[in-house]
Amino acid sequence: MSDSAFLGVDQSLSGKRWRARPADERLALALSQSYGLPELVGRLLAGRGVSLDAAECFLSPTLRALLPDPSILKDMERAAARVAAAIRGGQRVAVFGDYDVDGATSSALLTRFFRAVGADLRVYIPDRITEGYGPNLPALLRLRQEGIDLVVTVDCGVTSFDPLAGAAEAGLEVVVVDHHKAEPRLPVAVAVVNPNRLDEPAGGPLSTLAAVGVSFLLVVAVNRELRRSGWYAAQGRPEPDLMGWLDLVALGTVCDVVPLTGLNRAFVAQGLKIMGRRANPGIAALADVAGVNERMDAYHAGFIIGPRVNAGGRVAKSDLGARLLATEDAAEAAALARQLHEFNTERRTIEGVVLEEALAQVEATLDDSPELILATGEGWHPGVIGIVAARLKERFARPACVVALDGGVGKASGRSVRGVDLGSAIIAARQAGLLLAGGGHAMAAGFTVERAQIEALRAFLRTRIAAQLAESGPLVPTLHLDAALAVRGAVPDLMQHLERLAPFGTGNAEPRFAVTDARIVRADVVGGAHVRCILTGADGARLKAIAFRALDTDLGRGLLQSGGRPLHVAGTLRPDRWNGNDGVQLLIDDAAMAGQA
Repeated sequence: MSDSAFLGVDQSLSGKRWRARPADERLALALSQSYGLPELVGRLLAGRGVSLDAAECFLSPTLRALLPDPSILKDMERAAARVAAAIRGGQRVAVFGDYDVDGATSSALLTRFFRAVGADLRVYIPDRITEGYGPNLPALLRLRQEGIDLVVTVDCGVTSFDPLAGAAEAGLEVVVVDHHKAEPRLPVAVAVVNPNRLDEPAGGPLSTLAAVGVSFLLVVAVNRELRRSGWYAAQGRPEPDLMGWLDLVALGTVCDVVPLTGLNRAFVAQGLKIMGRRANPGIAALADVAGVNERMDAYHAGFIIGPRVNAGGRVAKSDLGARLLATEDAAEAAALARQLHEFNTERRTIEGVVLEEALAQVEATLDDSPELILATGEGWHPGVIGIVAARLKERFARPACVVALDGGVGKASGRSVRGVDLGSAIIAARQAGLLLAGGGHAMAAGFTVERAQIEALRAFLRTRIAAQLAESGPLVPTLHLDAALAVRGAVPDLMQHLERLAPFGTGNAEPRFAVTDARIVRADVVGGAHVRCILTGADGARLKAIAFRALDTDLGRGLLQSGGRPLHVAGTLRPDRWNGNDGVQLLIDDAAMAGQA
């Protein structure tokens, strides 16, 4: 493949080099001919690594084709047998979930399953501030004192060695359901179900599942065990419709930013259909309070519904999201949704303050650490540091960790970029004694660190990341584009073809186009920080466009001050149905002066 910049753009208004997404042109042509697709769509499929044999399953992902026997996961049969025995025996069971969307959806999924089979389930979500991430011994002992016989951890637990050992000594049995990177040793538990155990196939087809996906496989396995034992016949109740809960699986999968390929793609594609039926009162109530009045897709799940589910765990009560997603009461759902909507507004305010302070700190020291951004702040709210880390990563195109200090200890969250496995670096730092706790996966991690160890940690992580980059190549801010498009080419008919490639997300990037030789005939600021434009082509065709949160960036200033000069404008296309329209809008990611790259 040629190393030349796409459209000659070596440095865009955002300081990025534009690259064409590589695609086998012969495969692209074969895909378009075999499946009756436009050549552009065939190229998009080829650029996403979809082979001729896999295209049918990609275009029409189904659980029938992609859902495996859950027993292929180690310890799954043991976990299913223990949970089923607890249900049959009337034992008291609790789920211990994480406070993010993946944990909330996993907890709600198990709650709905237990309710459907006639059993009770106690839900425990730890407080982010006072308890932190994952199982802690005081909470587990309180559950034991309540009479809980079995705890199922979801989205946590695989590295909770001391708390689970203490729980076992107290006579509390635990089943771990997790997806985070495991270590050679496993915690004391009845079963540890995790596709990322070291004795599972490395990079296997289930290794990218979110915790809610693993939880769904557990539900399938427990349901099968109850059927085999005659539970449903003895109780005179029908088996639950497990497929009716795929909206929860889709929501958690999208929000945990795992690759939307293989089984994850089927989970999300089918789950979004369920979501569209508004079958879950909590999701429907959040859509109403957020003003969503269109068919929900992965964008709505990830950027509208998910942040509101998360808001309770970030700035308020950590269990609100799980309660909302589990309830069958429409009035309760509406009340919880209003609370979460308000907390999300509060979260955005807090986030803005922390981000502003972090940016000032990072920009003053940016050249000193080309491998890593590590920002620290006294009194920063731990509930927003993950979002701030993501913003820093996006802005500076390198891994970013944000540490909220409180006295002598800091709680931190990190986000990574392609080519840097941040989770393994954090685990190595913990094993080296630099962290009090820590773990994660390639693209995200969390940890707790003593203030006195921060500079040693910074040096350690820089060294580890530099070693990774020595193999993968240096970090260069890059924007990958699928194709060039004239203004007149952005039409609703194209959108209909692009929708066949959805759902979009990590591992199946939404197609990004460069709208070439466009002139801005109008640009203004809306919503306080967004830059709205109208683009026109040489033939007079027009296209609405908007750059979110761009006002105080080089991109925003360039759009507002283009002076009618021709631009290449990069972004993704969305339907524009405002006021009954049937048009297309461009969501701007970047831009460059045409012919002046």
